[in-house]
Amino acid sequence: MRINGRDYRTIWLDADGRRVRVIDQTGLPHRFETRTLASCEDAAEAISAMTVRGAPLIGVTGAYGMALAAWSDPSDAAIESAHAALLATRPTAVNLRWALDRLRALLLPAPVSGRADLAYAEAAKIAEEDVAACQAIGRFGAELIHQARLGEGPVNILTHCNAGWLATVDWGTALAPIYTAARQGAPIHVWVDETRPRNQGASLTAFELLGEDVPHTIIADNAGGHLMQHGLVDLVIVGSDRTTRAGDVCNKIGTYLKALAAHDNGVPFYVALPSSTVDWRIADGVRDIPIEERSAREVTHISGRGADGAPIEIQLTPDGSTARNFGFDVTPSRFVTGLITERGVCPATEEGLRGLFPDLCG
Repeated sequence: MRINGRDYRTIWLDADGRRVRVIDQTGLPHRFETRTLASCEDAAEAISAMTVRGAPLIGVTGAYGMALAAWSDPSDAAIESAHAALLATRPTAVNLRWALDRLRALLLPAPVSGRADLAYAEAAKIAEEDVAACQAIGRFGAELIHQARLGEGPVNILTHCNAGWLATVDWGTALAPIYTAARQGAPIHVWVDETRPRNQGASLTAFELLGEDVPHTIIADNAGGHLMQHGLVDLVIVGSDRTTRAGDVCNKIGTYLKALAAHDNGVPFYVALPSSTVDWRIADGVRDIPIEERSAREVTHISGRGADGAPIEIQLTPDGSTARNFGFDVTPSRFVTGLITERGVCPATEEGLRGLFPDLCG
C-alpha cells in the first residue's frame, strides 16, 4: 500500500537476506521510520512493544523471529527457546501461535545444517499467503459494500481499531474490502473510531485511508451508536485477533459495544479475517480466550505531537487514580452478521466455518 506515494509492505527482508525490516508503527502518523530486526530477541521486543501489531502481522513477525533464531543457532534447544519467547509476547492473537507452531513442526525434524534456509523460506511463504488471503478478503467484502449501496450517496462504513494493511503484510482485513471497492469506483465514506486507549483508529487507520484517498471522518469511540440510530452507518466491518470455531470474535476492546449497537439498529456487522485467525480448539470465546491486559499507562497518558512538531506524552488522569487496560473483548457469534474470509463469506457458526474450511477444522 502507499506511504507518501511509495508502495510498502509492513515487513520485508533486508538486502543481506537475513535481517528483517519493519515499519515502526509506534511513530505513526507523525513520524515514519523503519526498524531492523537482527535477532529473535529483536522480533520479540517488536511484537511486545507494538512496533508491529495486528494479528496477521504478529504471526508473520513471529515466523521471521524463528528464522532469525535458526540463523543464529539452529539447534533443537534454540528453536524451542525461540518458540517459547515469541509465544509469550502477545497472548490473545492466535496467529502468533499458529505461525510459531508451523515453523517448529517444520524445523525440528529437518537437518540442523539446513534449518535457517528452511525457516526463511517458510516465513516468506506465510507472508505471501497472508497477502493472498487479504486480497481475497478484499474481493469478497467489496461485493458486500456494492450490495449495501442505496441511492447516489456513499456507502457509510464504520470500523474499529486498525485492521488495514498495517495490521497485516499488505491490504489488511477489515479495510481490504474498502480499498478494493474504492478502486472499483464505489463511493465510500468511513467512520473511523479513535480506538482508545492506543488510538490506532485515529492514528493508523486514518493514516492509511489518507494514503489511499478514501474519504473518512474520525469519531470518538462512543459516537458509533448515535450514528447508527440516525441511519448514518450502512454496515460495520471490523477485524479479529482470534475467532473461535463457533464464530465468537475477539477483537480490540470496544468491538463488542459496536456489535450491540449494530444489532439494536439493524446494521449489518461483519468481521473480516483470514483462516489463520480461527482457533479451532475452542468454541466459547468469552470463557476460553485469554484477554491481554496491557500497561495502565496507556490509559492514564496519551501520546501526540506538540505545537513544535515534536512527539509528546501527557498525563490525562489525576495523581493517585488507578487504571486497568484490557486490550480486547469478545463479541458472541449471535451478534455477527457474517465472517468475511479468503474463501468467501459465511455465517458466524461452526457449520459456516467448517463449510468453508473442511480441510482445516480437524
